[in-house]
Formats: sequence, structure tokens, C-alpha cells
Amino acid sequence: MINILEVNETNKMIEQEKLDVRTITLGISLLDCCDADLDTLNRNIYEKITGLAKDLVSTGREIELEYGIPIVNKRIAVTPIALVAGRACRSLEDFVEVAKTLDRAARDTGVNFIGGYSAIVSKGMTPNEEALIRSIPAALAATERVCSSVNVGSTKTGINMDAVKLMGEIVRETAEATKEKNSIGCTKLVVLCNAPDDNPFMAGAFHGVSEADAVINVGVSGPGVIKHALEGVRGANFEVLCETVKRTAFKVTRAGQLVAQEASERLGIPFGIVDLSLAPTPSVGDSVAGILEEMGLESVGAPGTTAALALLNDQVKKGGIMASSFVGGLSGAFIPVSEDQGMIDAVNRGALTIEKLEAMTCVCSVGLDMIAIPGDTPASTISGIIADEAAIGMINHKTTAVRLIPVIGKDVGETVEFGGLLGHAPVQSINRFGCADFINRGGRIPAPIHSFKN
Repeated sequence: MINILEVNETNKMIEQEKLDVRTITLGISLLDCCDADLDTLNRNIYEKITGLAKDLVSTGREIELEYGIPIVNKRIAVTPIALVAGRACRSLEDFVEVAKTLDRAARDTGVNFIGGYSAIVSKGMTPNEEALIRSIPAALAATERVCSSVNVGSTKTGINMDAVKLMGEIVRETAEATKEKNSIGCTKLVVLCNAPDDNPFMAGAFHGVSEADAVINVGVSGPGVIKHALEGVRGANFEVLCETVKRTAFKVTRAGQLVAQEASERLGIPFGIVDLSLAPTPSVGDSVAGILEEMGLESVGAPGTTAALALLNDQVKKGGIMASSFVGGLSGAFIPVSEDQGMIDAVNRGALTIEKLEAMTCVCSVGLDMIAIPGDTPASTISGIIADEAAIGMINHKTTAVRLIPVIGKDVGETVEFGGLLGHAPVQSINRFGCADFINRGGRIPAPIHSFKN
């Protein structure tokens, strides 16, 4: 039972502390859309997406009005297109036509983004998967709402270094293809290790093959709520600090569970998972960095930052998991630079470097996210950063990701504006020593010994 005190408390979190449901994401399987004819494939994809998602946005708005909980984004995730389009697509241009179909379906259903222009190449690449990957720069340049992801490794399979090398080149090409818009295509492209099948957050969302025909996944947020709670326990010991985060995460997640159940019932689509992530925005007061600084850090990036983030991530999961019947996705704390004003401020004051961010990714829920780097960064260096992050994920049994934006024409110290939830970012310096000979070896890095559990 929910009493009036809990109702008032939730209203306060919404009105004063920026509590929101960051996204309702409708996952859709496109496996039954496969066809050898490109026109038929595109028609099947468009009709299935628009048929299932026609009421997604309006239902989200109804729930917002009825319960007073802001739902920031309504999104769609589909089966990795490399698995769907292989029979019909005989050229890179054919794959781009499928991307345009996804974009049209997203526009016509009114969603913010559609994810799933993706390939899973953890152990090797088929010709179809390689073709889709090589089409990514043109696809993201020709579309507005399509997001792309490539999974290059896992704890069970190791790291596909051929794919890592290729993705460094693709990130560079995507930056060049969208350079007139501050290389914005790279904000919609993420390289993953241990990608989950049920992630509702872009740009890494896709509908895994282990999923049902359609599911509703919800991603909750609420960095401002956590920070406000911690303001009331300043100076308290770690036991009190942990308990405060845990209790607050429970309340935040419960709102997400309510929205997920309502959306599922009204749309007639099964409920999948709630992702317990703290997803920041560029708005003041909605920052994961602000939480870490409230714990006692002078600035994010100071000694103790990784420990503070580990504490936060763990307590968010412990509190949230009791508030939802099914938890999945990434779940934890996101640390995107451009989308978190506190992170931006820390970079600008010289407290936060890409090396420190990499250390933080060992304990956060994702990885190096929304980081602007100089536009002349070599593809091999980008591949090296991807390899480092994939290794962290592989060894630690966790999802890691890289979303770097080499902004063509920009250098260290300049700022790039992406707009909306993508925010703005200072261009950060990176290690200029080369790794091309390492990246060019080719082949695979084997899975770690502790992955062998069968």
C-alpha cells in the first residue's frame, strides 16, 4: 500500500529534485521481417515497427499526465540489423537504405531514437556484419534518429581485435561524414564489450535474440534525488551514507516499476526490465559528479573518486533491485562527460582526465562515454582506447563501452555543442604515443581463464 506521505515524498522528488523516468524503450524483434528482396525487407521492417509502436508516445504522455512522473524519452530498440538484413543487402548502399527505413519509422512513431543498427562480432565477423559496420558512417550521416552499436568482445569469447581495429577507423569516418554538424554522428555510435540484450539506453540499445517478440523496458534516473538525500547526512559515516543511497534508490526505482507496469498493460506488450541507472543531464542539479562531490570530494577526479563511484554504483543496485520485479540493462551510474555539467566543470578545472575516467569505468555501469577528443586523433589511437576499455569489461565480467567523438577541426581546450540531452563538451587531451603496431597485429585476444565455467 502507498500512503499519503509516500505520495508527497515522490511529488517532492519530481518537482524539486529532478526525478524522472529517462526512457520507455520498446524492444521489437525483426527476425520475422527477413526477406531476400530489399524492398520487401524495408516494407516489413517499417510495418512491424509502426504497427507495434504506434501508441508508444501517446501512452507515455498519458502516464506522465496521470501520475505526474516526467518521462523524458520514448525510444525503440530492434534486433541487430546485421542479423536481419543480410539476405537482402548486397552493398553498403543497401544497408544505408535499411537505416533510412528505421529513421522513417522512428519519425513517424514520434520516438526520440531508434537503436539496433548494430552487429555482434565478439568472436568474428561474417561478411554481412562487416558490410553493416562499414556502412555505419554513411548511415549515421543520412539519418537523424538512428543509433548504432557494435559489440567487439565478451568475457566468454575474448576480444575481436580485427573488429577493434575496424571500429577505430569507422569512428574516424563517422566523424568526417558528419563534420559539418560537429561530428555528431559519433554521439550515436558506441562500441561495447559484454553488451546486454535488454539495454533501454541509447546509443547501445538493441533487442537481443534471447528476447520476446516485443517487450517494454524502462530506464530510471534521479541523480538530483540522490544528491539531495546525501545533503541531509553530511559528515556521517559510510554506513549511514550507504544506507541513504540504498533507500533513495529504492524510491526512485519504484517509480520506474510503476511506469513500466502501466506502459506494459496499456500497450498490451510484456514488461521486460527496469534499468536502475543514474543517468545525468546537462541541467544543473542533475549530475552524478554532484553526488560524488557531495560525498566529500573537492572535485570529481580527485583521489577517492573511484572508491566513491564504486560505493554509489553498488548501493544503487542494492536499493533498486528490491523495488522492481525484473532488473536488467546496465544498472548503476553513468559518467558521460558532455551530458553531466559536473563532469564538464571537472574537466575544465583540470581535475578529470581521460585516464582517470578510464579508471572510473572499472566500477561504473558503462564506460568512456560522450568524450570529445581532437579531430586529428589517429584511428589506431581510437582503437587502442577501445581495446583498453574492452579489456576492462572482459576481465571484470561487466559491460564496458566507448563513445568517443573526434571532432573534426577542433583541438584541446575548445568546446563543442551537441544540443539537447547530448549537451556540450570540452575537447580533452589524449595520450599521443602510438599503438598502431599493437592494433595491426590482427586476430583475437583470448578469453580470460576465469571465463571457463562450463
